[in-house]
This record gives sequence, C-alpha cells and structure tokens, in this order.
Amino acid sequence: MRFCILGSGSSGNAALLQTEGARVLVDAGFSAKRLGELLAAAGESLSQIDAVFLTHEHGDHAAGLNGLSRHPHIHLYANRATAQALQARLRHRPQWHLFETGATFRFRDLEITSFTVPHDAHDPVGFIFAHGQGDLLSPRRSLAWLTDLGHTPANVRERIREADVLVVEANHCPEMLKADPKRPWSVKQRIGGRHGHLSNAAARELFESVDGARWRHVFLAHLSRDCNSPAAVETSCGAALAARRCGFSVVAPGCGTPFYEFD
Repeated sequence: MRFCILGSGSSGNAALLQTEGARVLVDAGFSAKRLGELLAAAGESLSQIDAVFLTHEHGDHAAGLNGLSRHPHIHLYANRATAQALQARLRHRPQWHLFETGATFRFRDLEITSFTVPHDAHDPVGFIFAHGQGDLLSPRRSLAWLTDLGHTPANVRERIREADVLVVEANHCPEMLKADPKRPWSVKQRIGGRHGHLSNAAARELFESVDGARWRHVFLAHLSRDCNSPAAVETSCGAALAARRCGFSVVAPGCGTPFYEFD
C-alpha cells in the first residue's frame, strides 16, 4: 500500500491510495480536469481510478463529481446524508455505494472503516484504510484520514490510535485567524468553533494526549492559505511529534506530497 496527497487546503483536497488491487481517491475537491492533471503528475490517470471515498459534501472535497460523469466506471462511496446532499447538485446519477457511518466494509483488497467527526456538514466522517492479512507475508498496515473537524472527541482519538500513518488537519493559527482582514467575524467563529476546523494548538493537544499511538508518520494538512503557514504548524506541533519519535510532514496549502510507501 502507498499513498500521496494530490492537493490539500481550502481550495481543494484529494489523495491517491494504491494497493495491488485498487486505486482510489480520498475526496475529489478539484475539478475533474485538475484531478486528471494531478494524477498525471503522480503517474496515474482518472481512467485507472476505481473509486472515490467522500468524507463530506463541501466543495473543497467534492468539486470534481460533476466532471467525473465522463468516467462512469468510478464508484462513489459516501454515507446516505452526504450522497443526498451531493446528488442534489449533480447533473447525473453516479454509481453510489452507501455505507453506514461507523461501519466497516471492504473494497477489493482494502478494508475501510468510517467514523463520525464534528464538522458543520450533514454527516461528515473520517476513514481508516487498512490493507494486509496481518502475517509475515502480508503485514497489516493502516492509514487514518482525519480532516475537517472542530475538535477531537474520544471516539475519534480511539479510532486513530493504532493507525500506522495519520493525516490530520492543522487548519489555522488562532492569532492569524483573529487578525485576518478578509473574513467576517461570523466566519471566524465558524472556523474556530467546535464544528469548524482544528487549530495548530488543537492538533498539538491531540498528539500529546493519545496514549499508545502507533503512528509512524503524521501528515499535517488542510492548512489555511491566509490564516496559517507551514512554519507556524511546525513550531506548534513539531516538538510533540518528535517526542513520540514520529516522522511528520507539513503539507503546504495547494501542494501535494511524494508517495509514502508502507513497508
């Protein structure tokens, strides 16, 4: 199993996850044309993508769905509330596959578990993607996907604790958000609220508080272009992750990452 973040931030979010038997996207927050360009840079194409797993219906996670009508072989996985919210905006009816939030199900050689997260969407979720049988020939490896949430309740912390790799948002620096001249106070309240987005400090508190975490590497993603910076994220979170002897990468707004290979 290996994956890369194709792009992350307020302008769009998507990642590519590959196994021997599947190539899937986590979210599709760019136009289909842009997704095709990002995949080409990663050595893939939309014609090779088998499915998209959607965390919620916001445009920066689902903007590409109308354009994907030209690729009817791609299956879309979402819970019912997310699918209904998105279908109302689509010009076509894709191949929806509905799951219950909290359920574990399979897609080819992947095992996927969804879990609820606190965000201002209809029924937003995080995901655990697992691969392998757990023996010497096929070790079990897992990726936790955790973006777009205002705080990290106990159920979230327990779900992500045993993942090998964690993708989590460090969306904003509270001081930079407060000083931002572009956003009205109501938007600032939403972003910083308990159903908004994690601040750098909230991400750090998560890293410091999860007992027995198995994370080998953490990707800090979904940074605000205006109200955060990679340097601010590293200053806030770097020491906490170093104390866990955990590698980490800060994903700059609008940027992607090289492939991460699960050994």
